[in-house]
Amino acid sequence: MKKIFTEESLVMIRRIIPFVFILVFIPLISYLFWLFYPSKQLEILIVDKTVPLDSYQEHQSIFWTLEHMKFQNSAGEFYQKDKDYLGFYPDTTASFGTFKDLEQLTEKQIVKKANDLDVLFYSDTYGVFENDFNKENAEEFSKKIYGGLNRGDINLLREVAAQSKTIIAEFNTMASPTPVGIRTEFENLMGLKWTGWIGRYFDQMDTTINENIPNWFINQYLAQHENSWVPAGPGIVFVHENGRVEIFSNEVDYFGEIPKIRTQRLNKHGFKLPEVVPYPDWFDVVLIERDYQVISYYDIDPSEIGKEKLREMGLPRFFPAAVVKDVGKGQYYYFSGDFSDMKNSMGSPRFQGVPSLWRGLHIVTNFNDRESFYWNYYYPLLSQALTKTYNKKGIN
Repeated sequence: MKKIFTEESLVMIRRIIPFVFILVFIPLISYLFWLFYPSKQLEILIVDKTVPLDSYQEHQSIFWTLEHMKFQNSAGEFYQKDKDYLGFYPDTTASFGTFKDLEQLTEKQIVKKANDLDVLFYSDTYGVFENDFNKENAEEFSKKIYGGLNRGDINLLREVAAQSKTIIAEFNTMASPTPVGIRTEFENLMGLKWTGWIGRYFDQMDTTINENIPNWFINQYLAQHENSWVPAGPGIVFVHENGRVEIFSNEVDYFGEIPKIRTQRLNKHGFKLPEVVPYPDWFDVVLIERDYQVISYYDIDPSEIGKEKLREMGLPRFFPAAVVKDVGKGQYYYFSGDFSDMKNSMGSPRFQGVPSLWRGLHIVTNFNDRESFYWNYYYPLLSQALTKTYNKKGIN
């Protein structure tokens, strides 16, 4: 009887089977695990006013997390990043887009919205500016189109706080362009105080090499420092709301090249996070009330010169990076960095175990890899915060 398979074809099949298993069966099993895992109801309102493009880079990582964890709204639907948020909606019209926010709501409508919510999440309120739609590096600050906290935001925040529900806020929620009066109300309600300073790491301060340093920053620094620039190499820039700017040069004002986010292995709220994560993006320096617990903090490892400069700027040696406090049946969180920012496509969230896989593939120390920060730090932080909120909701 004639053989169906030759010896050579059987060898080839044996070689292919492991690849088929990896490429087909493992993803299929992962998807089925996700599919049959029970969904959970958590009513969340996300506010993102910094949406110049339909990539939704300031909140897509939040929505990915929600769907992966199978959190749904009260209608039993997954949250969609292109419509389930308040803020700016870009388009191709002359006005660059439209916006949806809370400013037009009545007091009764605000109370109803707060009643329905489990989580109020301010991911970014910086807004959109004309230069977001003009690719040139402007010499001066750009004109605002839409952004900043407004009266409607504060009204809802106050009502959610009165009901002791969970509030999560990130950089840039209370800083410019939010009016000072509105900011003060936000600070009082949340128990936070912005120092007026924001900062960011740049891998190269030589402006002939690094074109990402804004021209307005260069001009202001030269004007304030006798037309003198800093040495080439890595640095951390600081910008104050009053217009003052400073630069910390690596190996002069600080060590270790890049700011670090440090988390104690044993912390009061039990967050399981890497002990050290490099962080290269924007952050704000805030002060917190004593009833907050620090989950993680920034460490720029300043030299003696740097410590003196920090004191002169009115800043502490360490800055809070992620903080939390218990408020009855909820919690307040503040993340002092542009943590949710994610430009790259994240793929489908509908596979169980994907975060663990990507954590293994993205080295935590690689600060040039934005996805590494998400998988190693932000996803674990946010997923644990959401889980705690959901569990508290079940208890109450």
